[in-house]
Amino acid sequence: MNRAVKFVFTGGHHNAALEVLRRIKEMKPDASFLWLGHRHTSLKNKSDSVEYREVIAASIPFVDLKAGKFFHVYNIIHLLRIPYGFFQALYHLIKFRPNIIVSFGGYLAAPVVLAGWALGIPSVVQEQTSVAGIANRFAGRFATKVFITWAASEKYFPKGKTVLTGLPLRKAIFERNQEMFKFRDRLPTIYITGGKQGSHVINTAIAGRLADLLGVANVIHQTGANTETRDNEMLSQAREALPEKLRERYVIKDFVYENEIGSVFGVSDIIISRAGAHIIYEILACGKPSILVPIPWSSHNEQLSNAKIIESMGLGKVLEQKDLNADALFAAVSDMVKNIADYKKNAEKAKGEIVMDAADKIAEEIIKIVTNK
Repeated sequence: MNRAVKFVFTGGHHNAALEVLRRIKEMKPDASFLWLGHRHTSLKNKSDSVEYREVIAASIPFVDLKAGKFFHVYNIIHLLRIPYGFFQALYHLIKFRPNIIVSFGGYLAAPVVLAGWALGIPSVVQEQTSVAGIANRFAGRFATKVFITWAASEKYFPKGKTVLTGLPLRKAIFERNQEMFKFRDRLPTIYITGGKQGSHVINTAIAGRLADLLGVANVIHQTGANTETRDNEMLSQAREALPEKLRERYVIKDFVYENEIGSVFGVSDIIISRAGAHIIYEILACGKPSILVPIPWSSHNEQLSNAKIIESMGLGKVLEQKDLNADALFAAVSDMVKNIADYKKNAEKAKGEIVMDAADKIAEEIIKIVTNK
């Protein structure tokens, strides 16, 4: 009797990875899975990451990998965690004995792919951006296949390995509950997000003109749950100090979960966000006008490149972090609210730029590798 197929998933983009995992489960109901990830978002921030919460919620065994990465500033602890992450990954791969490693990018995945190569375990890598980062370029050298989102990133990987698949979209962004996030005032609704961890600089800018912002829009604000900056606590206190009419327009959440995200996207007219690969693809899929604040220290300035894609399609505007403050952000919001109809005209064009069935394509390619077909 054939041994059930085993999969290890790893990487920094858990939403897309979970979608592929679910497709594989449908194709291989008897398959086993192990997730190597980060339980905490940083060394100092001890709150559980969204990745950990959602993987555990999906009943997937989770290993907290203590991998490190190179920083521009010398730090002995980070440097020591680089080899430690490799040997930790090696131990869990030997113990679990997977048929394949499925990597979704980021420095966390690099030691896992390398350890798998040392053990003769095949791996696949998914590249989310148009400008591949160092970790994925490294992992791509050892991978069997590299699934790319944009054709422009093909040049960063060995010839013959890339497959243009698009980026897996979570089905949840299209599933709206009409009873969630209902506002009394018929104003445009803005969704503010800084990614899984939240964004302290965006949160601070919002706090500076919060009452003015709520004068022109309803707001759903995902702050993150950082235990260092305590932005969620700060903004919750700011909300309590508002007049009742404005309080009703302001919803604060540390995280937005899978069962909520479709309702958030559905009700929102404008999104204020960082410019990571996944939120960019979801903005395109849902055709949402956006104000994007790229992380300036992202690898090869990839977030600025991502944001420019949205801006070039007439679906949003870029506000660089060096120019970000409360007044600049409020001015950008006011302008977008005033011209929202023009931005929405470009929504259908934007939707045509993405691949809607990327998760199915990637899952099928992975199954071909493990079944030698």
